[in-house]
Amino acid sequence: MTDTVDQPSQNNTSTVADTSDTEELEEEVQELEQQLTDLHEKFVEVQTEKKKYKQRLDRVTRENKKLKQSPMFVATVQELLAEQEILIRQHGNNQEAVTEVTAEMHEELEPQDRVAIDNSLNVVKSLTKETDVRAQVMTVDAKPDVTYTDIGGLDSQLQEVRETVELPLTNPGQFEEIGVRPPNGVLLHGPPGTGKTLIAKAVANQTDATFIQLAGSDLAQKFIGEGAKLVRNLFETAREQEPAVIFIDEIDAIGTTRTESKTSGDAEVQRTLMQLLHEMDGFEDRGDVSIIAATNRFDMLDDAILRPGRFDRLIEVPAPDTDGKAEIFEIHTREMNVGDGIDTHELALMVDEDTTGSDIQAICTEAGMYAIRNDRTEITMDDFQNAYAKVSDSREMQTGPVEGVAFA
Repeated sequence: MTDTVDQPSQNNTSTVADTSDTEELEEEVQELEQQLTDLHEKFVEVQTEKKKYKQRLDRVTRENKKLKQSPMFVATVQELLAEQEILIRQHGNNQEAVTEVTAEMHEELEPQDRVAIDNSLNVVKSLTKETDVRAQVMTVDAKPDVTYTDIGGLDSQLQEVRETVELPLTNPGQFEEIGVRPPNGVLLHGPPGTGKTLIAKAVANQTDATFIQLAGSDLAQKFIGEGAKLVRNLFETAREQEPAVIFIDEIDAIGTTRTESKTSGDAEVQRTLMQLLHEMDGFEDRGDVSIIAATNRFDMLDDAILRPGRFDRLIEVPAPDTDGKAEIFEIHTREMNVGDGIDTHELALMVDEDTTGSDIQAICTEAGMYAIRNDRTEITMDDFQNAYAKVSDSREMQTGPVEGVAFA
């Protein structure tokens, strides 16, 4: 009886042990599966990081290879020769050489194209045209906020400029009906600060033509032929984007009277001037391109640049008269908080006859500073008088005594 009873009890114990072992194994399997999942995720992350580092390594390797390479030089194709040979001229030293290119490149290249060459003068690749690139900086993208109403005392000068530059662009048919050709260019000359550049800004604001502005010194280049090439590229860009207006400020930097000087610098400036004369009125048609130039050294300019056909109108921009000064004071004070007793004509009589528009602007600014200094919100006549005395002292330090200074 005892043996019969103990046998089922032993079977139950064995079953419980087997169940417990199975649960432990299942838990262990789950833990291993979770570990496998975690390791797989880490493996994916490591693979991603490896890919990033490999890309970075490739980039650094390429950059290092580029840094180890010799620099390339810029040259211009002068002539296409037979049997895949071309004649090139290196920029800077003007060295000419004959070199071979591939058959495909020989068919694509044309004279005056830019190419990149190595130390052995082998052509590595063709470059884009430099005309647009070099003129891009000089092309005005955003119009100035200066209008004709911001210019005072220069009514006759503004009328002549508008007739010469603006009218041919807005109403070209009127010139065709009359049977005359519009004037080619305008030269503004006069003392500094009288509004020459201001007029050009107003023209740029009013016209829809491409406006290209530069200083005369921008055309004075170091290497032989570079200045003339820049002038040629400048006019080529203007013709491609016509109608266009070219404004050359301080043209006396390259337009001075030609002399017998033997220095390389003077010779290069004269070469640039001759190229400018050719572009303004040479064998080729200039197209619908107008030129405005400004200078305060009219006496230094070469006679060739002053003749009709290049600058048809020579417009003097003098210091304003009394009525002009009053108009300029009105322009600069219209947004200022001035006292009720301020009379712009009285302000115009206060200043001397040589006072320019830029001087009047400085006087108005200084008058506002005096009011701020005294913690006031309104500008009085005393502020204008003190401001004029200060500006006059500054002018006296620069140019000598100023006659007619009414206030110390």
